[in-house]
Amino acid sequence: MPGRKMLYPELFKSLERVRWSMADDVPWDDFDPARLSDEQALTIKFNAITEWAALPATEMFLRDNRDDSDFSAFMSVWFFEEQKHSLVLMEYLRRFRPEMVPTEKELHAVRFQFDPAPALETLMLHFCGEIRLNHWYRCAAEWHTEPVIKKIYDLISRDEARHGGAYLQYMKRAISRGGVEVKAAFAKIALLMASAGRAGKPLHPTNLHVNQSMFPNDTVQSKLPDPAWLEHWLDDQIRFDAAWEKKVIDMLLLNMSKLFDRPIQTLQELNRFRKELAKAAAPSAAPAPAG
Repeated sequence: MPGRKMLYPELFKSLERVRWSMADDVPWDDFDPARLSDEQALTIKFNAITEWAALPATEMFLRDNRDDSDFSAFMSVWFFEEQKHSLVLMEYLRRFRPEMVPTEKELHAVRFQFDPAPALETLMLHFCGEIRLNHWYRCAAEWHTEPVIKKIYDLISRDEARHGGAYLQYMKRAISRGGVEVKAAFAKIALLMASAGRAGKPLHPTNLHVNQSMFPNDTVQSKLPDPAWLEHWLDDQIRFDAAWEKKVIDMLLLNMSKLFDRPIQTLQELNRFRKELAKAAAPSAAPAPAG
């Protein structure tokens, strides 16, 4: 539309200003072999494979946003930085645990087609995923004892937070264009993603079913060498406990307050607002036939 300002140019510049260098910002020379166990190295391998799934996610985003060149252009930045996360984890293993480096076959296994889905819901899904991943990586940085990998997880966790901020801008733009129906779609997914921890399984795009024809083996995690790895990593290794989960929920609620321009401090308040929006967005019911 003439006169409408694109988000991509400014997002590119803002992310470019803070982009870290794998050569200059990772303190490779500080590596302490005594502080890296085989168990820890294996988790790095699995995270490297999981990050590689930005490839099919980008293919999905480009396919489902063909009418949005602004957002599709931003995918060039998101895809680059996400693949860089996989690359830096693999570089760490190449230097210090070469036998653990993922094979091309293991990486390619997570590249499969995602079914088409509503673009707005997918956007909110990935926004929540970035917030959750930021906290997972921060928790992982505390669990690890080797200084170089602690720094790497700190770097990539900050990227995930910035990606969430970029998605938030696109969601605000969508609301300005679409109104209550857009808000209703966002609130529905936000509540789903924020409430999932109560059921004992925090949702993230990598453990959601995305291809009906491949069910039940249609999640990114199901394509890993050990499909049960994620829950083991969270529950038994980095111990992503209730206190960490509260940080995720609090951050999601804070951002929902910004997105919807109203204070939302609890999941109950988010649910009430979701119901208000769903009612406002629903078409008015047809009158019952006489007699």
